[in-house]
Amino acid sequence: MFQPGLLFFLWLAASASAECSREMLKTATDQYIAAQSSGQSSSITALAGNLTYTENEVPLDIKTGVLSQPVKLDRNFSIHDTTLCATFTELIAANTEHQYVIGTRMLFTGENITTIESIVTDQGDWLFNATGYLHWTSLESWELIPEDKRDNREVIQAAGDAYFNRFANSNVTVPYGTPCARLEGGAYTDSNGAGGNTCNLGLPSTTTVTNRRYVIDEEMGVVDIFLGFPGLDRSRGQEPMPDSHMFRVEEGEIRYIHTVSSCVNAGCGLNTTIIPSQRRWAGFGRRL
Repeated sequence: MFQPGLLFFLWLAASASAECSREMLKTATDQYIAAQSSGQSSSITALAGNLTYTENEVPLDIKTGVLSQPVKLDRNFSIHDTTLCATFTELIAANTEHQYVIGTRMLFTGENITTIESIVTDQGDWLFNATGYLHWTSLESWELIPEDKRDNREVIQAAGDAYFNRFANSNVTVPYGTPCARLEGGAYTDSNGAGGNTCNLGLPSTTTVTNRRYVIDEEMGVVDIFLGFPGLDRSRGQEPMPDSHMFRVEEGEIRYIHTVSSCVNAGCGLNTTIIPSQRRWAGFGRRL
């Protein structure tokens, strides 16, 4: 016979699970996308009264940030983490006068959104080219992973962590698949369509990223990691810059990487926004 205390514990567990269902999280990302399209943050009905809202790690009033501006979106993609009660959404606005690529992470307590962190990139940010970002993304497959081929969340996170651990130690083995391609701002490592592993081109070997924050979706085989990227904006020395890396992981191996990285000063201290060709990627990371 169940004891009253055990019954209460089971009720709490069931309630917590129901509060963080995929359906609830998907409703929130749908509302977020609608809010950005219309410029009406009030479209998001689950905002907590004590909401923390940031853009590029700067606290803002949600009513005055990019969500207050209607943006014509060409593509959106969301992942939903029912374990951490979190979501990540990638937005691409290429066919508009003011182009954007935005990555947004939302955190929930119960049914309320308590944190929205957006990395908002536009002209002058790291390798920014929304037209290129949209083009290369359209050629990739980010479909639902068949249930019998899904990795668990530990395997998916480990793939993303290995990639960043390699930044500080070139002896770390990263589980790249073949093919594997990386998209940065608008620059694509496999722009020639060779189909090999180009994710390993241009990586640093003495960089330690900071403050990793995860959103993991086992059904999509995706982990997004928000972090601080030291040295990205050369005009700011080793100050960590707001960065998002989204990894598609299939059967334990990385297939695609999407990065969204913000700089303080236009051009990131490089005095250029030229997108590197594939031949130049190999030496690019040594300058990070």
